[in-house]
Parts: sequence; structure tokens; C-alpha cells
Amino acid sequence: MTRRRRPTLDDVASAVGVSRATVSNAYNRPDQLSGRLRDEVLRAAAELGYAGPDPTARSLATSRTGAIAVLLDTSLSTAFSDPALSLTLDALARVVDPHGHALLLLPGGADGGPPAARVLAAQADIAVAYSLADGAPALDSVRARGLPLVVVDQPLLPGVARIGCQDRLGAALAARHLVALGHRRFGIFAACSRVAPGGGALTASSAASAPFRDTRERLAGYLDELGPASASVVVEEAAGLSAESALTGAFALLGRSPRPTAVLCMSDQLALAVLAVAGQLGIGVPDELSVVGFDDSPPASWSSPPLTTIRQDLAEKGRIAGELVLGLLAGGSVPPPDEVPVSLVVRGSTGPA
Repeated sequence: MTRRRRPTLDDVASAVGVSRATVSNAYNRPDQLSGRLRDEVLRAAAELGYAGPDPTARSLATSRTGAIAVLLDTSLSTAFSDPALSLTLDALARVVDPHGHALLLLPGGADGGPPAARVLAAQADIAVAYSLADGAPALDSVRARGLPLVVVDQPLLPGVARIGCQDRLGAALAARHLVALGHRRFGIFAACSRVAPGGGALTASSAASAPFRDTRERLAGYLDELGPASASVVVEEAAGLSAESALTGAFALLGRSPRPTAVLCMSDQLALAVLAVAGQLGIGVPDELSVVGFDDSPPASWSSPPLTTIRQDLAEKGRIAGELVLGLLAGGSVPPPDEVPVSLVVRGSTGPA
């Protein structure tokens, strides 16, 4: 069987009786043609079955792909179930989409980020590192390719555009709230204190050396504010970032003897796991246990009881990240690192000791 030849730009030009450049402008520079002529070109293209310029050839000609490589520290399934990440990426996409840019998500692996080879092979104009571990090999690949880079949250790199949040201050506000309520026995539920988290008990010193900056900063904020009580605080690492993967750690934390009267969680997802386990064990919240999260993602206000948490404007963080991307792609200079503010939102999950 003879395979039918795919129609080309030249075929469309011949059918309409115009130049090759005119057909190209109909797709790439429509402002250069009258509406009538462009409609005629597109109608002829449709009749011939011509789908438009080859995007690969176009990217070779312009040295631009229109893609933004988003380097994640988690699998795609975890990323899609994380409300905080979803809000941030949604806001980023809303900024860049009108300018013809799309997000290329590269899932993380055992190195605290995507495999280096995947970053080297990705067809993208710029990279956005979302909450990667210090020294993630993916960052070496970004540097090797000479790609512009925007960091969301972590790591903090010299001379690189970054938008994060006031992690240490937010943690201090959470701990200060619980101390003021009279609590003296504290648990800290940590997320990703190691690159490949296995979950389990941690010492405060091991958590303080975590390769993730937000873990270190939030731990420091908690301990600075707890004062004398910090000497007896217990730290548990979740086996993952989702509420489901954190259930085992939540059981371990609430199974301690003596049990903490207050738990400081490094994300709302971890806090939701603690609330779920407390309900299964018949532990009253907030009568017997107070729980504070971090992020103020939408589920925080829907939980039972509603979750006291540290609010950061996740949509604003994504919007700023999008503006940073557009600025760098336009050849702008790298601005100094920035952080969105945080605040304490008191709801029903905290009460007097």
C-alpha cells in the first residue's frame, strides 16, 4: 500500500496562490495578514489536511520550545494529590499560559529531584525547581545546560531567582500559640528530613541536618520558641508527603508514652493524618490534643475539627514564580530572593492543655 504524502506548507501556498512566507505568517504572525487572507489560507490548509508548521522544526529555528521544566521532588501521583503544590503550579500556569508557555513536569526520584539525565534531555527554555533537596543532581544538569532557573521554596542558591515563604517565622508562630495555651509536651511531625524518607523517630539534631531547607527552618522555628520544653520534644518523620503515607507516623507519634498534648506538623497534609489517627484512637481534639499545620491549603478549613495552621499565600507564590519566569525569559536580571509573608490562622484544632 502506498502511504499518502503529508501535505506541506508549499502545497498550501500553491493552492492559495501566495508565497510560502504568507502561509507561515498565517500561523506564526497573523497580524501581518488581513483577516480575509488568513481565513483563506487556513481554509485551504484544512482542505489539504495540513496541520500547521512542525513544532520541532519551529523550536530548532527559534531556539525556543515554549516549555518550562518544573523539577519536582516527588512522584507525579504525590504531586497531583498535594493541594499546596497544585495551588502554586496552577497560579504559575495562569501567568505563563497567555504568553504561549506550558509546564513540563519532571517527577523526582531518590536524589531529591528528577534524575539528572532526564533534565539534560528535557526540551525546555527555563527550569523551575520546586522544593528540591540541597545538592540535588538535577540542579547540576540545569547549570550544565545554561538554563535560566527559578527556585520555589528551596534550595537557596546564590545568584538564582527564588520565591519562598517565611518558614522559621511561621513555625515560631505555631509554637508560640501552643505555649500560650499551656502546652508543655510537644511532638513535631516532620516531612522529608531525609532525601529518601523511610519514616520513623528522629533526633532533633538529625532533623536539623536535613537536606531540605524548609525542614531545617521550621524545626528551628519550633525549637527556638519552645524554650525549655524543646529538650523533651519528640520528632517523628512521615514516610511521605501525603496524608495517607503519613498515617503510620501519626500512629507512632500518638502512641508515645507520655503522649504529646500538642503536635506541630510541617504541612497541613501531615496534620490531617494526625487528626484522622486521633479520631481512630478516640483522642479528643482539641480537648486532649492540639494540632497545628502549615500552609493553609483548602482542606485545612474543611477538616473536622477545622485545622489551626500557618497561612502562606500559595497562589501569590505561584504568581510571583510565573512573573520571575517571564522576566528571565525576556532577558531580565535576576532579582534578589523573596518570601511571601505568613500568619497564624486559629481554628478548632487547638485549645488549652
